[in-house]
Amino acid sequence: MSTVSTPLTDSTIMLRRNLKHTLRNPVTVFNAVLFPIVLMLMFVKVLGGGFDVGVDYIDYVTPGLLVMAVSYGLGATATEVNSDMTKGVINRLKVMDVSRGAMLSGHVIITTLRALVACAAIIGVAFLMGFDPSASAVDWLGVLGVILLLGFATSWLTVAMGLSAKTVESAGMATVPLIMLPFLSSAFVPADTMGVGVRQFVEYQPFTPIIETLRGLLAGNPSSGDAIAAIAWCVGLAVLGYAWAVSTFKKRA
Repeated sequence: MSTVSTPLTDSTIMLRRNLKHTLRNPVTVFNAVLFPIVLMLMFVKVLGGGFDVGVDYIDYVTPGLLVMAVSYGLGATATEVNSDMTKGVINRLKVMDVSRGAMLSGHVIITTLRALVACAAIIGVAFLMGFDPSASAVDWLGVLGVILLLGFATSWLTVAMGLSAKTVESAGMATVPLIMLPFLSSAFVPADTMGVGVRQFVEYQPFTPIIETLRGLLAGNPSSGDAIAAIAWCVGLAVLGYAWAVSTFKKRA
């Protein structure tokens, strides 16, 4: 077998393994797919009437919930990666001469796929609740691209967290900031309605430009400034996560 086909084959095997683990773990499916929908129903049907955002609240909140759908699937990835490390699974795979890159990329790919499924579910439910985007076909491709880039970036960062954590429990806790940051963004209300200090944090944290980019694309009026900031944040997080994951993997594996 060629040196090119071996890593590809190993990645496919690891992806299949991680997919089976996901399907056999209903908690993972709930956190990644169903819980964001529960949040949508709660914010739109229960709390949405109290927010004046200038447009139908379902149109405003959907982009933020797409980002939350990505972040809510990260805890499972961190714990799975840490479990593979602490239980010796990775060491056993090394003895079997499995590509080291495949061990990590399998987790990244399945996490990104979970994010896409969760976002598709959010969009489907949003349409049922009256979501009325003005996005063109090109805008929708942009939405897909941003979600893929965000999913890829946060997946590598989460894999690094899972490798660095000492226990499975601490690995799950390490992803809490990534899960909470969308709450402290413009996901649910505009940043300019917030108090001093909080507003500045919201404006300059990574998830806000990503959410605003999705919001602009879905409204058919994307902002180049938000898009550049969103792409820069995603690329930066991906590079950081990849470098951190590879460095930690070499030290611990």
